[in-house]
This record gives sequence, C-alpha cells and structure tokens, in this order.
Amino acid sequence: MSKTLTLTAPRFGFVVGTRAALALGAGLLISRRLSESRRRTIGRTLVAVGLATTVPAAILVSRSRRESRR
Repeated sequence: MSKTLTLTAPRFGFVVGTRAALALGAGLLISRRLSESRRRTIGRTLVAVGLATTVPAAILVSRSRRESRR
C-alpha cells in the first residue's frame, strides 16, 4: 500500500513557511551576526510565528492525507 499526500501549492507553501520561520528564528537565537537585542527580538518573533502556525499546518496535512485516501 502506497501512501500519497496531495497538497495544493498554497498549502505546501504555508507548511514550508511555518517550518522555515521556526528554523530561521532558532538559528538567529544561537547566531552572533546581529546585535543581541535585535537578534533576540527577531528570533523570538520568528519562533513564535513558527510555533503558532504549526497546529494549523499539521491540520492541513492531516486533512490532505484523509482526502487523498478517498
């Protein structure tokens, strides 16, 4: 049995964007490239956005899995 997941381009972009925001924010928090205050502000904001959009992204993927089984 093969598993197929079908996402539209906007949904795929949303899922990828949530992961990218989370990863970029985490990277900024451990980086040394920007000033500490700016790095923390931007990093925390991106991590928060990534975390806040994880649940909706997971729901989209879950629904797409169920729809592709039909």
